[in-house]
Amino acid sequence: MFLPVKEQLEVIKRGTEELISEEEMVRKLENSIKTNRPLRIKQGFDPTAPDIHLGHTVGIRKLRQFQDLGHKIVLIIGDYTGMVGDPSGKNETRPRLDRKTLMKNAETYENQFFKILEKSKTEIHYNGEWFAEMKFDEIMNLAAKFTIARILERDDFTKRYKEGNPISLHEFYYPLMQGYDSVAIKADVELGATEQKFNLLTARDVQREYGQEPQVILTLPVLEGIDGGQRMSKSLGNYIGIDDEPNEMYGKVMSIPDSLILKYFTLVTDYSLDQLQELKRRLDDQHTNPMVLKKELARTIIAMYHSNESARSAEQNFERVFSKKEIPVDIEEIVVASSDLPKLLVKALTDCGAVASNGEARRLIQQGGVRVNDEKINDVNYTFNQKGKYITKVGKRRFIKFIVK
Repeated sequence: MFLPVKEQLEVIKRGTEELISEEEMVRKLENSIKTNRPLRIKQGFDPTAPDIHLGHTVGIRKLRQFQDLGHKIVLIIGDYTGMVGDPSGKNETRPRLDRKTLMKNAETYENQFFKILEKSKTEIHYNGEWFAEMKFDEIMNLAAKFTIARILERDDFTKRYKEGNPISLHEFYYPLMQGYDSVAIKADVELGATEQKFNLLTARDVQREYGQEPQVILTLPVLEGIDGGQRMSKSLGNYIGIDDEPNEMYGKVMSIPDSLILKYFTLVTDYSLDQLQELKRRLDDQHTNPMVLKKELARTIIAMYHSNESARSAEQNFERVFSKKEIPVDIEEIVVASSDLPKLLVKALTDCGAVASNGEARRLIQQGGVRVNDEKINDVNYTFNQKGKYITKVGKRRFIKFIVK
């Protein structure tokens, strides 16, 4: 049993940027109620990194709202579009990922999706299901449905073309491939970030070409990362992963700029409109310490993806480490065999995964971001030469105890 159209529309429009178009959405909802058929709501994810972060959950949480309204969610994991790479907002060709890497990244996606969505009401497809079976004449038929002039209407391509920056031919296929995904699963509605608008509009055109009623488009706000600058991104390192351990998650939330507190509450929590209005009142009150609200935000997010107990423990750890300058109780321990001596600190940090590369470790040390036994290390050649315990602080939040035996 579906809610009346007006009530559904209120839920659907909340926290969105654009609805293209509202008239079409109303018509689809009316027909859904009349025929007792759930709408098919689509969102695609290219598995270019193994983790889903809070930026992704803006769309996933909107999908959950559609699900609660009785509609069918269809998730597309882009094992083929991921090999192209979405050119939206890019000023150069993205490095191509091989399918093996993409499939490995995708292994974690399903578990992470179902931290928010109901599995029984969700379909998951890999777009390799149809693209791997396409014959070349079918690919040419798809390409023939769009012109270069139309593709060059998108700002990022136009800018690169005018500046003489290379555009690889395969990049032109991305919006067509995303559009064909909508044909393959017969999408009624597709969600995407504001920068995805060109791709979403292209899908409407591709559906028309294949004789389908075009999907309605719902664009959503972009969530800035914890640096408060660019959008949240794994590659930029400004993300909060939904699988981050609680202490890491708490520390990251506490580092967001005060100006983003309300936006984070709005886009990534279950706070009601009344709660958000009260939160805004508190933010506007000059007597309110933003730190108090960030702690509330951190507890809320951790409880969503871990537990209330984890949230309380993470807050206590934060207070101990950052307010009282103490070392956390559950510090990670790494054993270094004496046979490995001498062991460069740079190599130790890379081997345990604290940093992604030796180069990143050297940069962090040079910037004063590493301390050993509470002493700031500036020498990139610092070496463990003897047995003992080396309590190492990496950046603002991570502690490691290297035990040399």
